[in-house]
Amino acid sequence: MDLSLPDHGPGPDEAPRRGLGLGLLIFALFAPLLLLVAMLLMDGWMGAPGFTRDYVVRFDLPPAGALAALPEIAGPSDPRSPLVVIDAGHGGHDPGAHGEHQAEKELTLSLALALRQRLLEVGGIRVAMTRMDDRYLLLEERSDIARRMKADLFISIHADSADTPGAHGATVYTLSDRGSSQEAEHLAAAENRADTVNGVSLANTSSSVSAILVDLSQRHAAEMSTNLARLILREGQGGESGARIDFRERALQSAAFVVLKSPDVPSVLYEAGYISNAEDAARLSSPAGRRDFAHATAQAIRVYFARQRETPTQSETPTSSKTPAQPETPGALATP
Repeated sequence: MDLSLPDHGPGPDEAPRRGLGLGLLIFALFAPLLLLVAMLLMDGWMGAPGFTRDYVVRFDLPPAGALAALPEIAGPSDPRSPLVVIDAGHGGHDPGAHGEHQAEKELTLSLALALRQRLLEVGGIRVAMTRMDDRYLLLEERSDIARRMKADLFISIHADSADTPGAHGATVYTLSDRGSSQEAEHLAAAENRADTVNGVSLANTSSSVSAILVDLSQRHAAEMSTNLARLILREGQGGESGARIDFRERALQSAAFVVLKSPDVPSVLYEAGYISNAEDAARLSSPAGRRDFAHATAQAIRVYFARQRETPTQSETPTSSKTPAQPETPGALATP
């Protein structure tokens, strides 16, 4: 006896169910692709960063071990004239801090160019820039350029940033004493005892002697750096330049910045103000603000070199200034 139920074919609701199930399966398989296409279309329409090609940043890295090209020197043709290397912080794919309308790399370059122009106007000083355009340099490359050029001063210009809207004012940094003593041995090793520091060859010396020589040189450079930093504060507070700069309450500070660790080039890092502060950013971006910055800093540099000329006894020490006495020319530095 056949007890099976008769086959009457699919019910009236079974075909729609199968169609719905097949549609859901197809949607589940293609949903990620549809979502990606929708995101790309939305990014292109709104101009927002996402998966579009415009968001890709490409830059060429220098060959391993390659040295950065040395910049041109502007100013007097006399090689005995003191040389200042000005470093505009950040650049290229590294924008630095961001203000409301400007990136730090743009602000620092405009200030550096203003200082360069002022130094060339007053005369008597040779000037070189680590960068004159929007390019990227490693921190070590910046101070290394100054060393390889045997610069008499190195000044790195930056703009500060803080989450606190009230933070404002400029700060001048020198290398801390702790940074000097801790780095001396490492610097001596890095030189591989095949280079010179302040004209003294480290070749054929023991590791301990090399470290001592580097430490002495670095301490002397730090002392000279502090002298320059104090002159910048003096001139920015209404000194001979007549310029006025808004400094922080503790405007002179020290830290172990990489760009300040050259063992034989006096160096300062100048935080010109807070790019995160609307008033600071507007002042530094204005012609008047750039003029005050350039005039005060240039006058501090001129006084610094004038004082160096008054202390010839330093030339008798291994850590002497590399700047010899200069002839009296129309562009020569005047004693303050």
